[in-house]
Amino acid sequence: MNFVWTSVMLVGMGLLLINNVEVTMDTLLAGGSKAISLCIKLWGIYTLWLGILKIVEHTGLDKKISKILRPIIKLLFGKVDEYTENQIAINITSNLFGMGNASTPSGINAIAGLDNKKSKYATSAMIMVIILNSTSMQLIPTTVIGLRVSAGSVSPSDIIIPTFLATVCSTVVGIILVKLFSKIFKDK
Repeated sequence: MNFVWTSVMLVGMGLLLINNVEVTMDTLLAGGSKAISLCIKLWGIYTLWLGILKIVEHTGLDKKISKILRPIIKLLFGKVDEYTENQIAINITSNLFGMGNASTPSGINAIAGLDNKKSKYATSAMIMVIILNSTSMQLIPTTVIGLRVSAGSVSPSDIIIPTFLATVCSTVVGIILVKLFSKIFKDK
């Protein structure tokens, strides 16, 4: 697959360089500058969210959130140990508040806690964490709002309702599919 993507990229770059060298080079340089600028903005946003998540863990708020979310966690994942339950709760909560990739470390810790070491394949509980993290149901898409503010949007919060509706739909469909396929293909 790497060969295919490398070939497509090289052929595309070759055609661009042959047809319009000045525009291609200007676009490449401007794109690189914009990419670095975006990375710095995202770095700041994620640093803030990861710091908040560390404070949540150190204050014990994660255990309180876990207690509130326990019925949902039990319904979706079955019985899990306390540490894994806390990591799942942090992951769900950080996704609800639109923390984006800042929720990934808790998702990785949750998957590690759900790994039963009996099989080389992912269990349905592990897949559920991936689905919940990927579909990322968001009450407030704070990271996207932050990016919209930094890009100079006139009304950066206009995306709250559409984002909420889209992420609810994708999360519900994801949960249904995981539950359906876990019934068809039993965990080993």
